[in-house]
Amino acid sequence: MNRTISMLCNAKYLTTQQNQNYICSTMGQTQPLRKQNSPDEPVKISDRAIDNLAFIRETMERSTHFTAVPGYGGILMGVTAIAAAYIAQQQPSVRDWLVVWLTEAVLAFAIGLLAMWQKTKISQTPLISGPSKKFAFGFTPPLLAGVAITLGLYRFEHFEVMAPVWMLLYGAAVVTGGAFSVRVIPVMGWIFMACGALAFALPAAFGNILMGITFGLVHIVFGIIIARRYGG
Repeated sequence: MNRTISMLCNAKYLTTQQNQNYICSTMGQTQPLRKQNSPDEPVKISDRAIDNLAFIRETMERSTHFTAVPGYGGILMGVTAIAAAYIAQQQPSVRDWLVVWLTEAVLAFAIGLLAMWQKTKISQTPLISGPSKKFAFGFTPPLLAGVAITLGLYRFEHFEVMAPVWMLLYGAAVVTGGAFSVRVIPVMGWIFMACGALAFALPAAFGNILMGITFGLVHIVFGIIIARRYGG
């Protein structure tokens, strides 16, 4: 009788021990990725690392200046703009003047895009990133508006107001895009806008001179600043 009772006790002990091992093993396998904090406990960053990863990444992107704006590219754009201003001043008709500046616009766009790609390649940063997308989204709409307005002015032959409109809308594009860039970029945009407003107050003959100053000298000056302070 005693032997039977002892065997039953041992069997009960082994069964209980196996159940405890199984429960511990199961709990170890299904342990949550992070501990659930009670309402009274403070939330720890370590407990919410996975949830905060996207937030941290976005915060770093916001705090990091977008340095893909090309400094040396801006200098080259300024040099070609000064040359374009000189050539445009020599044209006998406003249509030829328009052809010169439209050619310069295409050339400057190609220079800027190539310089931006080269700068991001050297710094080993992706060209298409969070800050660069925000810059593009802010920079593009005023430029598209400038294209549409230019076509309208060409249709109604209002060539005399094209230069002020170009400076104003390009400046607006730089300001809106520069909101996600280094601080000197919006400053450059405001200078463009100020010169565009001034061009409306001056005779049309000064438009070409102001175009050479803004798209030429301003690009060169700010290009040097960007190249020295923000990696080329």
